[in-house]
Amino acid sequence: MSSFQSPRSILILTAVASACVLTACGGGDDNASAGTGAGTGPSQTQQTIAGVVAASGFVPGSAAQPTLKAGYYQGALVCADANGNGKCDTSENPVTTDSHGAFKLSVSAPVALIADVGASAINTGTGTAVGSRVALRASLAQVNDQIGSSVVISPLSSEVQRLVEANSTTYAVEKANLAQRVGVGADAVLSDLNAASGATQSALLTEANQLANRFTYATKKFDRGDLYPDALSVSGGDPELTGMGNVTAATATTTDTREPITFLQAQQAAFNLEGIPRYDNIFIVMLENKGTQTILNSPYAPHINEYLTAGNQFTSYFATGNPSEPNYTALGGADDWGITDDNQWNCNATGANAPQDTPMPDNTQPGLAKSPFSATCTSTPNVNHNIVGHPNLFNAITASGMTWRTYSESMNPGQDFRTDSVADAAVTAPDNVYPPGTLNGNATQVGSSTAILPMPAGLYKTKHHPGMAYQNVRSAPEWKFSNRTLGGGQWDAALKNSSDYTVPSNYVVDQLGADLQSGDVGNLNFLMPDQCDDMHSITVKTADGTVTASDCGGNAIITRGDNFVQKLVTKIQSSPLWANRQKKVAIVLMFDEGTATSGFNSCCGWNPSNGTLANPLKQNADGTFSVDSTIANYTLGNRGHGESVYAVLTNQPGAPKHVVDSDAYSHFSFVRTLQDMFQIADPQVDTSYMNRSKYTEKFIAQNILNLPEYAGSADTHFDSVRPMNHAYKIPATYTAKQSSDVNTAAQVGPDGNQTNVWAIK
Repeated sequence: MSSFQSPRSILILTAVASACVLTACGGGDDNASAGTGAGTGPSQTQQTIAGVVAASGFVPGSAAQPTLKAGYYQGALVCADANGNGKCDTSENPVTTDSHGAFKLSVSAPVALIADVGASAINTGTGTAVGSRVALRASLAQVNDQIGSSVVISPLSSEVQRLVEANSTTYAVEKANLAQRVGVGADAVLSDLNAASGATQSALLTEANQLANRFTYATKKFDRGDLYPDALSVSGGDPELTGMGNVTAATATTTDTREPITFLQAQQAAFNLEGIPRYDNIFIVMLENKGTQTILNSPYAPHINEYLTAGNQFTSYFATGNPSEPNYTALGGADDWGITDDNQWNCNATGANAPQDTPMPDNTQPGLAKSPFSATCTSTPNVNHNIVGHPNLFNAITASGMTWRTYSESMNPGQDFRTDSVADAAVTAPDNVYPPGTLNGNATQVGSSTAILPMPAGLYKTKHHPGMAYQNVRSAPEWKFSNRTLGGGQWDAALKNSSDYTVPSNYVVDQLGADLQSGDVGNLNFLMPDQCDDMHSITVKTADGTVTASDCGGNAIITRGDNFVQKLVTKIQSSPLWANRQKKVAIVLMFDEGTATSGFNSCCGWNPSNGTLANPLKQNADGTFSVDSTIANYTLGNRGHGESVYAVLTNQPGAPKHVVDSDAYSHFSFVRTLQDMFQIADPQVDTSYMNRSKYTEKFIAQNILNLPEYAGSADTHFDSVRPMNHAYKIPATYTAKQSSDVNTAAQVGPDGNQTNVWAIK
């Protein structure tokens, strides 16, 4: 028995096994005919449990919402799992589901059931083999509830029982909770997916698809005998580093007492990869160019400081580079690919890297007469800005049947998302009427009249889009559908007057607001205010050029951005989505970069020496890694640009609050965290983590000969990537590092709160 198995799990497992003994749901009775279920003695009265094993089938390639089809698992084994090993053993006399997922078991009394869906079983929704074994469950309470009609085993039924075990509650409670999460009636949530219709079926299929991914992963962890818990979620630090060479000795001190994972542990662990719990939706609010010292305790940013203290925060969070574009690109896929400027996405992109999403959005295209996009772009040094064939968050989310959105403010109506916005003299706004727009209520005046400001160029910038540099994101079928508008801009009300772009019919200026009310947001959502509301600054003048806007620069822009954040957070927190406490929703408030220009500017997957940066690694057919030298001037990037504040708010009433995590993290750490949050990676498979997010201390040590930038590292803990889970505990003698833009004393030893910022209870 694993030392990590909870007493509650042991009791549940024992109870199931005991029930099977009492009801003869296994045991190899020679008189039992194959495929009829449990063997029985002549004195026992038999009854039949009839039901189906229901499935949600994901079909890739949709240009809108993911295509999900209701189906059944054909060829699955159904039995009472007497020994609790997550499998239908021959001795348990399983039956096999037919082409409609149907099964019948003959038993002496109701029992809990398991569907052992093998890799060759068919998901009739897609007509294809499952590909990887998944074990699904229906509890005894559910069987008793449904035995009069049809017992439905599905990812949803498995989730109810998992929640019962996780929360020490009951079937009735968790069935109701899951129904609330999905947004359907309690009677529908465990019904046959194929019998549902309309919005109810769509909601059930969406949840079932995501749950199926989780339970498939849980089964994989159990079948391969993973140690429990994941190494990078062990309290105190990674136990796999102890005794390893090329690691920081002072931080590699955790003894590995883990044991092979049990079936029940695997079901829970699949929803908590590396200590990062599953969230249904996350909103990432991107702000610009302000280091920790500028924002922390600033009188110009009272709202953000309130969120830092009322919610949770990371106090040693580092950027990837300077200027903006490398940071946004790194947030999209855990690497900046050598980019060190803000040039447009086709710059130096030729040959194999040439853009594939033609035609280009330049001024030769219909409706883009004023497009600032250049069909050709070169820069010195030659760095390719169009990233082809490398993994990113957007493609990974889509490939799992989930959704992403980018919400951008102040675009020209109907413009191509791939080009910056342009000035529009027909779109005007008074300087002092925009609610977040003035510092202490002051407005710029022209004589006795308020200044009238035409919409300036460059409010929306493609350099501030985390997916823009990735060819496979721009050419994805869902690209147009998933890029949307963020309202709240100073010029919103006048966008209908645009003279530069034809306003589409039924154009929605604030698609985020509409989506929050309908629930049509993404699992992953990036929110990009414009350059006047994100604290970046931009020049905004009256038509004659004599008066500049009062609050798009200096300290005023901090207040403007702070007020915009407050309105944005309020909008999200006022939505039905946030109010649904069975859905786990988070808001992240963060900046793309800090302000450091020298010293320790970054951490966690960056270039630790500021010397020669190694090329990235590629995996060979035999599983080893070697240098990939095909990316032009890759070694220029990933240099870092200091620390900035980072706040986390959640809608979970029981979640920890006021947590401060002082360990060092970076954009690469955040990407790894998001991969764990949405279960689009596997801690046992390094290559499942995209690009530099795989650069954990263990990975670096194992590949040190191909990563010369780390060979001279004095602190591989600081220089490597880890999920943002607060599992690592700084030793009492360890002095944390800080970038040159932070003037507080470096922390020695652990902080006072060792709670996971992302924890949900």
